[in-house]
Amino acid sequence: MSIRLPRLAALASSLLLAAGATLLGTGQAAAAQADFGYVALGDSYSSGVGAGNYDGASGNCKRSSRAYPALWAAAHSPQTFSFVACSGARTDDVLSGQLAPLNSGTDLVSITIGGNDAGFSDVMTTCVLQSESTCVSRVNEAKAYVDSTLPGRLDQVYDAIHGRAPGARVVVLGYPRFYKLNGNCVAGLTEGERTAINGASDYLNAAIAKRAADHGFAFASVAGSFTGHEICSGDAWLHSVNWLNITESYHPTAAGQSGGYLPVFTGKA
Repeated sequence: MSIRLPRLAALASSLLLAAGATLLGTGQAAAAQADFGYVALGDSYSSGVGAGNYDGASGNCKRSSRAYPALWAAAHSPQTFSFVACSGARTDDVLSGQLAPLNSGTDLVSITIGGNDAGFSDVMTTCVLQSESTCVSRVNEAKAYVDSTLPGRLDQVYDAIHGRAPGARVVVLGYPRFYKLNGNCVAGLTEGERTAINGASDYLNAAIAKRAADHGFAFASVAGSFTGHEICSGDAWLHSVNWLNITESYHPTAAGQSGGYLPVFTGKA
C-alpha cells in the first residue's frame, strides 16, 4: 500500500515539529542550567574547617575546596557560585557580612548556622577541661539559650534570606552527633559527658529544623549520614580535640564533608 504525497508530507512535517520541540526543550534546559545561581552561607561546617586545602584568599574564614558547597558546585557547574561561609560565623555575621550575593536570580542557598550562637566552642572547652557536672551544667545553659534566644536569631536570618532571594530553594543543614557511645575511646570525656553533648546536638538540630520548616525551607539532617563515623567509632569523620590545631577540633574531615554533608545536601537541593 502506497502513502499519498500529502500524507507523506504531513508525516514529515510532524517529525520535523517533534524534533524541533525536542531541540527547543533541550536548549531551554541548558539555558536554565546556565542561569543557575548558588550561594553558600554559614559557619565553619559549611566553610569546610577540618577538611584542609583552604583557599588562602579566604583568610580566617578557611573556605575549603573539599567542603560540601564547593563539591556540589564542582559536580553541577552552576553559572554563579558565591561561597561566603566563614569559620566562627554567628547569625549576626551572616546578616552583616554574607547576604550581598543573594538576589532575585539566586536559585539555591545552603546554610549551617546557630552552633556558634549557642556557644558550641565554649561547651566543648568546658567539657574537655572541667568536671562532668560542670560540663552537663554548661550544656544545659546552651540548651536554655536554644529555647529562649536562638529561634528569634534564626528568624532574622531566614527572613533576610527570603527577602533578598524570594525565589530560591533554601537548604538548612544541621550538625552531626559527635560521639559514638560505648565506642572504642579509652580516654578523654566520660560517657556522661558524651551523652550530654550528643543530646545537645539533637536539641539544637530540632530547634533549627523547626524554624526552617516554619519559613518554608528544607532541613537536611546529617545525623544519619554520620552514624558509624562519630568520634570513638573507629572510622571517624570528625576530628577529636587537637591541641596542635584547636580550630579543627570537632569539625568534619574531608570524608565527613564528602560522605556526610554532600549526599544529604544533594538530596535536598
